[in-house]
Amino acid sequence: MGLKTKLGLGVSTAALGLSLIGGGTFAYFSDTAEADGTFSAGTVDLTAEPTQVIEVDNLKPGDWMIRSFDLENNGTIDIGSIKMDTSYSVDDVGGNNTEDFGEHIKVSFLYNDDKNDEVIHETTLADLQSQDPDVIEGNIFSGWFGEHGGLLEAGTSDNLDVMFEFVDNGEDQNEFQEDSLSLTWEFEAMQADGEER
Repeated sequence: MGLKTKLGLGVSTAALGLSLIGGGTFAYFSDTAEADGTFSAGTVDLTAEPTQVIEVDNLKPGDWMIRSFDLENNGTIDIGSIKMDTSYSVDDVGGNNTEDFGEHIKVSFLYNDDKNDEVIHETTLADLQSQDPDVIEGNIFSGWFGEHGGLLEAGTSDNLDVMFEFVDNGEDQNEFQEDSLSLTWEFEAMQADGEER
């Protein structure tokens, strides 16, 4: 081989080596892996049965009645607390009321313990309407929930008894004759605390 041929081969070999290094062409084994996930939120779904708690005609001072209703958790998440907002309106037929009819309706929240009703909280409709729902939750439902393990679990229901009384105060209550009071209770359920999953 002549000098020119050797030089030509050397230059060609060097050029090929530089192109391999500069071009980054390497041979290696490889593999890939993938991971994914989903997050699906649950539901809080509270219902009250029956939806009409009470309807009474011809009420007079001294009358009292107990009504039961169920709070049902039809959702997929446990309920940790319930707040209740009370509102009512009075139809003053005679236009002569000097007092609020709601001040004369006593409300006692009860839970049934082996057929012996025990009072959780007692107040008047007027006081219930003026109280903050947080106060009501603390006075009524925390005691009721405490009796039931602190939760209203998903897919379950619990019974709450309420006693209403048109209090006979021993005085003239004629101003309330023929009057009516329309009551609305709005319940707000809050989820139980988050937990490690």
